[in-house]
Amino acid sequence: MRGSRVVAVGHYQPAKVLTNDDLAELVDTSDEWISSRVGIRTRHVAGPDEPVDELAAHAGAKALATAGLSPADVDLVLVATSTAVDRSPNTAARVAARLGMGSPAVMDLNVVCAGFTHALATADSLVRTGTARRALVIGADKMTAVTDWTDRTTCVLVGDGAGAVVVEASEEALIGPVLWGSVPEMGHAVRIEGTPPVFAQEGQSVYRWATTQLPPIARQVCERAGFTPEDLAAVVLHQANLRIIEPVARKIGAVNAVIARDVIESGNTSAASIPMTLSKLVERGEIRTGDPVLLFGFGGNLSYAGQVVRCP
Repeated sequence: MRGSRVVAVGHYQPAKVLTNDDLAELVDTSDEWISSRVGIRTRHVAGPDEPVDELAAHAGAKALATAGLSPADVDLVLVATSTAVDRSPNTAARVAARLGMGSPAVMDLNVVCAGFTHALATADSLVRTGTARRALVIGADKMTAVTDWTDRTTCVLVGDGAGAVVVEASEEALIGPVLWGSVPEMGHAVRIEGTPPVFAQEGQSVYRWATTQLPPIARQVCERAGFTPEDLAAVVLHQANLRIIEPVARKIGAVNAVIARDVIESGNTSAASIPMTLSKLVERGEIRTGDPVLLFGFGGNLSYAGQVVRCP
């Protein structure tokens, strides 16, 4: 069986920025309260005329351009999202149409905050087996569209955006094996439910689960890929909350790694957070081609998925 690799990344965020001071005009909160509890200072907000597939298409186009590829070079589009409004056409089909693709397979995956790492693992498997030749894998969410802006415990967390990677076959396996799972009986801890759907969570339950249960799983991800935590050049966790990211990263033991903290300027963008953050690290030159990077998504369904990838 051949391997696969990430050959390019891309990201996109809406132009509108909402600061903590802006939120303080909507609900009983303050910049100090938000910064001290979740570490977020700003977030990007998509307008009513900016659907999820538009965000996704911008990120996908950037990844393709970086790879020097045309839309016709892709035969699989995978979009991880939990905030698409419509059931059909799905988000992947709409992205393919926006980009002018020929006849790719188009699939959406909904694993909420762990969606992108699930989608990447799926693309890796399909490319390695020859089922797909080249895949465009996107995480995109418009969390502000499912937010109760009168609930100060959740409205301070969310932002919108998209991130994308291009996956193709390689002689070496440069995307490590996935380790994934869930805690189904605790799925109620993170919810997007109702008509219209609204985001809600049990913050303390999520915090305890993430900070106690996930670090040993993340270390197993490294072991499966043939690395120790000390080997990692970067750790890109789902950008949920700085109070989760920092203790989890510390417990993993990646003492030589860049710890991604994009949550500070972007908030929680659900499935978009990992590819968007990875793209920014590459763009800023904080990680180099060939560097091993841990990607680890977690959240809704109390699901998780992680893999070590080589930086494009």
